[in-house]
Amino acid sequence: MPRRSLRACHHVLLFSLCATALLAGCKRDAEPLPGAATEPAAAVRQLAKHLQDNDLVGYARAAVPPAQYAELEAAWAQGHSRWPLTELPLDEKLPGLLATLSEKNAEQQLQRAFKAQLEGQAASVRQAAHSLELFGVQYITHQGDYSPAEREHYVQLVSALSAWAQAAPLSDPKLAKTNIGLLTTAARATRLSGEEAFQAAGMTASLQQLVPFAVAIKQVLASYGLVLDESVSQMRTGLISQNGDNAVVRVQYPLAGKEVDLQLTLLRRDKRWYPARTLNEVDALLATARAAEQAKAQAAAAEAALSDVPAQDAPGNADAAAKP
Repeated sequence: MPRRSLRACHHVLLFSLCATALLAGCKRDAEPLPGAATEPAAAVRQLAKHLQDNDLVGYARAAVPPAQYAELEAAWAQGHSRWPLTELPLDEKLPGLLATLSEKNAEQQLQRAFKAQLEGQAASVRQAAHSLELFGVQYITHQGDYSPAEREHYVQLVSALSAWAQAAPLSDPKLAKTNIGLLTTAARATRLSGEEAFQAAGMTASLQQLVPFAVAIKQVLASYGLVLDESVSQMRTGLISQNGDNAVVRVQYPLAGKEVDLQLTLLRRDKRWYPARTLNEVDALLATARAAEQAKAQAAAAEAALSDVPAQDAPGNADAAAKP
């Protein structure tokens, strides 16, 4: 099963927090980690601060070099990219999700769906969360293209989130009614109801318009006992190693009452530090976008050259022109 298939098995709200949680923190009064004052460790904290401030554009600009950001914006306009949304689980579902939440009668439809599927089903929800943990840990441990550090981190994430979901009042009808209203209002505020809206807005404007929805997701999760901003504000980072333009940073944070510990590899470009995985994925994305634009330009040039050929010189007309 590919990684995206694994992600698709998870509830969209449960795992929308993952991009934020990857950079969340540890206990505020804990001792700083060794190397906390180094540039690589500070770069990770800055990324987390942008997320805590709901500054999606700031996060995107800090995650890649300026030249790449500009190229990514162009690739978005050309229809070749949806980065940084592609860093989210179920990113391909986001336009459709916002469109559904933005519909005129979305509240009523979602309330009916909740009543039919979740209301009063606390035991079933707990069992589903437990089963999800078993499946997720099994998959991450034995399959997928994860590095050893990623496997260890994702297992911790799945276990922590499963424990939270088993204890959270996800089947509470009053909370559901409030949160459905919060999400539908926020979705409409984005004015991004569908793929065409994302395309028309462009990368930077789309990220700015998504802020109300990001804020609403945090509020919904907090109502169920998962307060992400507290984790981010308590983050601890430190330097494990640095060799030239390569560094490994340690990040610790609490999630759903559990301590999570991970390692992030960073690369230095133009005197600034960036997550290595992000740079590698963006490099591949932009290479594909450049190739697509080059092929498009070559096809347009060939078509233009054919249209400039006089009628008697066009293929198929040479014999006719030679006849008396």
